[in-house]
Amino acid sequence: MVKAIWAVACAIPMLLVVPITLASPAFAADAAGIAGVPRTVPGVMDNSAPVRRPASSSPRVQNDMSYKLGPEDQLRISVWDNKELTLDLVVRPDGKISMPLIQDIPAEGLTAAQLADEIQRRLAAYIVNPEVSVIVLQVNAPKYYLIGYVTKPGTYPLRGDTSLLQALALAGGFTQFASPKNIKLIRAAGGTQEVRVINYYDIIEDGGRGNYLLKPGDTIVVP
Repeated sequence: MVKAIWAVACAIPMLLVVPITLASPAFAADAAGIAGVPRTVPGVMDNSAPVRRPASSSPRVQNDMSYKLGPEDQLRISVWDNKELTLDLVVRPDGKISMPLIQDIPAEGLTAAQLADEIQRRLAAYIVNPEVSVIVLQVNAPKYYLIGYVTKPGTYPLRGDTSLLQALALAGGFTQFASPKNIKLIRAAGGTQEVRVINYYDIIEDGGRGNYLLKPGDTIVVP
């Protein structure tokens, strides 16, 4: 009789330990997995799951999202969670870049976002749901400079033929205090500087006379 009572008394703590242990967080997670909640398998990544993209901020990034890429531009191609396909590249003189798996890709004339979309489309044949970003590290196109009373003064890439009026349009036009009658175009010529004074209104009224095509290194001053 005493032995029976002792056996029952020893069994009671064991019964109490089981529900308490299962209630712990680690076991609760396992139980949830059994109930249908997906569990992570070490070493396997599901690219279809939502992931946080890497930060793309950089002091050298070009803020103009409409900028068209061209030869000699330096790019950073980032493929999320793939170090082999995360590269710093330079656009070749033929306007293309080269990457593993997808070989040559035309880049000239595309924006950074458009190039990222094209790379992503091509990589989809090899990688499940690739996440691609393209950052312009450095613009190496010929440049012209626009200073003075315009909305967006600064340095601009010279891609193809660009006229004075087009340059002013890209800069957002004149500000309230601008003097459109006294625009100056400063151009280096034979070791000296040539200064042309241009009246904006004369260009408009005279059928475009004075609307010069810009050359690399030109400076437009809007007083």
